[in-house]
Amino acid sequence: MWAAEGPLTPAQVQESLGSDLAYTTVMTILSRLYEKGAATRERTGRAYAYAAVLDQAGIAAAQMRALLDRGEDRAKVLARFVDGLSGDDERALAELVRRNAGEPEG
Repeated sequence: MWAAEGPLTPAQVQESLGSDLAYTTVMTILSRLYEKGAATRERTGRAYAYAAVLDQAGIAAAQMRALLDRGEDRAKVLARFVDGLSGDDERALAELVRRNAGEPEG
């Protein structure tokens, strides 16, 4: 759905996947994405057409937040996460934190 120029019906999604998924399976998955707020839908004839709400980065970020929310000690979870980052990722994260805090680069 991310690559689509507009909303897709379940039949269009099924066709684009080129898999052996049943139409009802595709329809169920799209309905669940809509219920979870990950997709929007609009009436198109007798069916709904679906569009992604978040891009891939947004979905990954939402999954990371959900995992963080499950931890008992957020600071410890974040510390362990940062400990596992590569040097490049750690520098990128530090830069993003500086930018979001409004601090000058340096």
